Amino acid sequence: MATSNDNNNEDFTQIDCWYRVYKNGRVERFYDKCGVTYVPPSLDDPQNNVSSKDVTISPHVSARLYLPKNTTNSTQKLPIIVYYHGGALVLGSAFFNTYHNYLNVLVSESNAIAISVEYRLAPEHDVTTIYDDCWTALQWVASHANGKKFTSDNEDPWIKNYGDFSRLSIIGDSAGGNIVYHMAMRAGREGGINEKVSINGSIFVCPYFLVPIENMEQNVSYKNWIVISSPSESGLHSPLINPLAENAPSLSQLGCSRMLLCFAEKDEYIPKEIGVRFVEGVKKSGWKGDLEFIVVEDEGHCSQLNNPNTEKSQDLIKRFASFIQLE
Repeated sequence: MATSNDNNNEDFTQIDCWYRVYKNGRVERFYDKCGVTYVPPSLDDPQNNVSSKDVTISPHVSARLYLPKNTTNSTQKLPIIVYYHGGALVLGSAFFNTYHNYLNVLVSESNAIAISVEYRLAPEHDVTTIYDDCWTALQWVASHANGKKFTSDNEDPWIKNYGDFSRLSIIGDSAGGNIVYHMAMRAGREGGINEKVSINGSIFVCPYFLVPIENMEQNVSYKNWIVISSPSESGLHSPLINPLAENAPSLSQLGCSRMLLCFAEKDEYIPKEIGVRFVEGVKKSGWKGDLEFIVVEDEGHCSQLNNPNTEKSQDLIKRFASFIQLE
């Protein structure tokens, strides 16, 4: 993190090569340095045989939906994936090429419907606003099981006609993994997403958790948290970023029946030790579900996103697909 001046003598705070926040509140994100671009949906993806389209859920929340094309003329019910993208809660989009390509592969392999959520970002918006956006999306998906429309005009036929609500999984990488945690905790508190739908499985991929370990305060992920969190939450004591914090709710409240936790051996942002501690915390809490913990050897943070076609990425995606398909 560095503070400097631009050519207009504006003070700013910069986090790595990710973004700058200027004194006047303007945020400059360096997407051009990350090789990401916005891409449109496609009703015909010949490589993976997946259709996609964009939908508006609420004034502040939208999503990209994915459907395997070989089911469009079938009555077969498919598992449902609600996906939350990463980006340290301040970067990223469901509409970026990286996520579009990855979701096409994941949907094809798992033969599932996916709803990839576009939520508002920090620091323009409070972190809790992000969680509210993501819960709104989850409720919208679950509302299709009620036989009633969420609003007067935005029920989606793909979800309605093909979704198997007994096999609904939430998945997220990095910041999305943090969101998955908060969605599962809220579902636990509220007895499900709604009166008819519960979360079957949760997949956390390199989740954006921070706990007190050696050199944590030198990590760019920690420095980012200091910038985007409110003063009362800016530190490792906050249950928003540290699920093991002293004042965090009990992990026994996690509202899903199965969890798959995935870390990378050489993750420079979220050390795998955090995963080990989280697993220990879940076991000590008395949570009654099934928990699987895997570490991808010799790989960095969320490596499966940059190239989903490598052997290790393919193996990981197959692991996710098996988890998603399980009833």
